[in-house]
Amino acid sequence: MPEPVLGAGNHPGIRPMVLPHFSLRESRTISVKLGRWRRRLIFVIGGIAVGLAAVGLTISADYAQKAFQLLVERWPYAPMVVTPLGFGLAVWLAVHFFPNTQGSGIPQAIAARKIADPRARNLLVGARVAVGKVILTLLGLLVGASTGREGPTVQVGASVMSFIGQRSPRRQPDLILAGAAAGIAAAFNAPLAGVVFAIEEMSRSFELRTSGLIVGGIVVAGLTAQILLGDYTYFGFTGSALPLGTAWLAVPLCGVVGGLFGGVFSRMLVTVPDQLPKRAASWITAHPVWFATLCGLGVALCGLATGGDTFGTGYEQARHVLHENTDLPIIYAPLKLIATALSAVSGVPGGIFSPSLSVGAALGAEIARLFDQVTAAPIVLLGMVAYFTGVVRAPITGFVIVSEMSDNHSMLVALMATALIADASASLINRDGVYQELSVRFFPKPKP
Repeated sequence: MPEPVLGAGNHPGIRPMVLPHFSLRESRTISVKLGRWRRRLIFVIGGIAVGLAAVGLTISADYAQKAFQLLVERWPYAPMVVTPLGFGLAVWLAVHFFPNTQGSGIPQAIAARKIADPRARNLLVGARVAVGKVILTLLGLLVGASTGREGPTVQVGASVMSFIGQRSPRRQPDLILAGAAAGIAAAFNAPLAGVVFAIEEMSRSFELRTSGLIVGGIVVAGLTAQILLGDYTYFGFTGSALPLGTAWLAVPLCGVVGGLFGGVFSRMLVTVPDQLPKRAASWITAHPVWFATLCGLGVALCGLATGGDTFGTGYEQARHVLHENTDLPIIYAPLKLIATALSAVSGVPGGIFSPSLSVGAALGAEIARLFDQVTAAPIVLLGMVAYFTGVVRAPITGFVIVSEMSDNHSMLVALMATALIADASASLINRDGVYQELSVRFFPKPKP
């Protein structure tokens, strides 16, 4: 005998439960709206996580550099042992435990956006990569590498966003782009630079359908960093302007000199080891740890020749020169360039943003000696833009990032002109920016 059905007829005091009925069109609309809110939530959570990661790396990097400085102050020749051995250890760990963490990290993020295979993509921007990047970047700074933390923050940011959005494989390229841009914004406290970096360097294009989400991720990451570190200007405020007249001759001079030096630096990174003679390239590929150890010895020698100035990010040197608190020796710029190149080609994880700005500041300071009628600060800014643009071949990113980091808008026209001249000068040496050229190394190799 069938059981009685519960309903209004059986229990007059109880009304039957009626489920809402949606048409197929209404169900699809609700599904689309839920998908949009889920994507927005991913970008918000990811932005907070990237901001936290950037702040953590910033604070830790400062402690690592201070620890190395204390070591050098106590034992001036300690880098001759510590730096080569530290370079070797960092590369050994990168090769055996944290592959694809070598170098800046920006080429890996660029390559990851273009790779369709999710497994191959995760090898470049996965959780393991993010952890290894942080550990080995700090290890590099702890032993005196001439590297920065901003490039690694880009790869970490891309990895964080990619990890959070693993269930949306179709959105992975957008998430990687947003994470990389948020990393730049949080590292430099420069949100506009994050947007421009995403357009000009990471994607070389801009898709309108993702622009709002990318900007949202940048805003959240930037706010997270500001809440924890305060609303600061990366290089401190400078209101110096370049007066009209003969002082403007510094614009083409900085543009040409900085662009050529930047082009030479990026050519060094692209050449080693791929474009070296076959025998040398084969030895470097077969013995990465020994090669890194030799590079570390070269970095130590550069540091001893400059009294320790070429070790680390170069941030303090650039800041002091910009505010005319100190004079750097004339050998600082070329030796900082060499130390940064050796650190980069060695395979030690670490970026080239801060060291490049430091080399550019030193070049600008030397050029400023030719112009007695103006203060050095505006020409130092021109040198930063010129050298940075020469390295990355991204002129808009160059003048935007320097303008934001110095909170100086009166120099914007001069910075723009310098960046364009530097880009044209660097094109004589490199057809493309160093990040784009290095990204090719991280594409999956075709099977024979």
